[in-house]
Amino acid sequence: MSLQEIAQRLQISRNTVHTIIAQKGEMPLGVRQDKIQIDGELLERLYQECEGWVQRVHEKLMEEQGIRVGYSTLTRMLRQLEMNRSQTSRCQHVPDQPGAEMQHDTSPYAVQLGDLRVQVIASLLYLRYSKRRYLRFYRLFNRFRMKCFLHEALMFWRYAARVCIIDNTNLARWKGTGRDAVIVPEMEAFAKQYGFRFVCHEKGHANRKAGEERSFWTVETNFFPGRHFQSLEDLNQQAFQWATVRMEQRPVAKSKLIPAQAFQQERSALIALPAHLPAPYCVHERGTDQYGYAAFKGNCYWVPGTKRQDVKVVEYSDLVKIYQSRRCLVEYDLPADGVSNQRISPEGMPKPAHQPKDRKRASAEEERRLRALSPTVEKYLHFVFQPGSGLQRHRFIRELLQLAERMTPALFLETLERALHYAIRDLPTLQRIARLSLSQGQLPLGPVEVDENFSNRDTYQQGRWTEVPDFSPYDQMLEDQSDEQDQGNQQDQKDEEDQNNHG
Repeated sequence: MSLQEIAQRLQISRNTVHTIIAQKGEMPLGVRQDKIQIDGELLERLYQECEGWVQRVHEKLMEEQGIRVGYSTLTRMLRQLEMNRSQTSRCQHVPDQPGAEMQHDTSPYAVQLGDLRVQVIASLLYLRYSKRRYLRFYRLFNRFRMKCFLHEALMFWRYAARVCIIDNTNLARWKGTGRDAVIVPEMEAFAKQYGFRFVCHEKGHANRKAGEERSFWTVETNFFPGRHFQSLEDLNQQAFQWATVRMEQRPVAKSKLIPAQAFQQERSALIALPAHLPAPYCVHERGTDQYGYAAFKGNCYWVPGTKRQDVKVVEYSDLVKIYQSRRCLVEYDLPADGVSNQRISPEGMPKPAHQPKDRKRASAEEERRLRALSPTVEKYLHFVFQPGSGLQRHRFIRELLQLAERMTPALFLETLERALHYAIRDLPTLQRIARLSLSQGQLPLGPVEVDENFSNRDTYQQGRWTEVPDFSPYDQMLEDQSDEQDQGNQQDQKDEEDQNNHG
């Protein structure tokens, strides 16, 4: 093609086409005219003199050697020479001052609670000067839980420091990091009630709250070893005893400082908190069913009165209050961890007669009956309920039990074995597998088992001597219907004759 035709097809200029053809399709290696070359021996000597501090090497090159080089270019050259050892800058050093600072952080752990190993999140508040700690564990830790924890810890101490050092968590930080961090207005207003403010340390400077980090190490090496926990409540009770009793009377490090005694000296520098500070709460809008129940976090709470209006469920850290038209109707303690699908009503009052409308019925009994059939069923259920399967456990178990009751045991087990082989979780597919097995004649239908002694049962004997029901009203009803039908037929015949005469 000509240069003009190539340029038109590619929609580029003819000069560009001419240049590419002249280069034979190869991109030439461009060499910067202002590329700076620095002697490797000079860099090594300056690096040794400056003890590895690249910023000082950069200054000496510009001031003493007259070599103007970019800082990023210098670091690249040092990396190429394998001399740029990463230097971790030291975090800001702040002296210990009474009442000046407290630190908060969280850490995840896997803890054995009874027979289960569960994931929990440890939340710890640390007074830097007196070394006091407050520890609590949560299944889920969010902004509301953070406010509840800080309120609980500070009201237990009755004092607060002026600054709370945190990492760059989005629970309290809105944007920015370190000194440029902007605190969420909600959390800023919350801290203002207690007289302190949140401060984020610089990114990567976790040592800025070294006392907090050391406290978590103490939790791992002193609190967890040798202790057993039956529930989350038991874990938190032992954590409270450990943090507020044992550790407060234990000398700390080489200084032999006792936190309880140091706190008495620090109290005058802390902010005293009034006893009437309101606890954090969260409002949830809920409806009331026709039986007087409001659902909240897997449980059904009974609402007093006969009005079935919408209510506001106000959640606190350890209780809920139910309001209707700005009036508190009732309050309940939150159930223990893991307790769900329960009917909760006021203590000392009779239990409501009706069940909640949408109460979920557990399937533990159905699952036990299925697993008792055969190890094949045990293996199949383990396959079906693998993480990420997305199945509704209760519904699937009930439908699978209904399917088992409609089949012979041999046919049901044969169906599950084939389902395991082909990784089938769909119940309609299980039914098709069963029909296929029957059509192939592999498993004939067995006779229906009937207990011949059914006539000896108490219910049969009771119903045997009951009075014969009176069916005369039904006979009269049939006669009335027959008379009405005859009258209707006669009227139709009369109408037809009138129509013919008129015609």
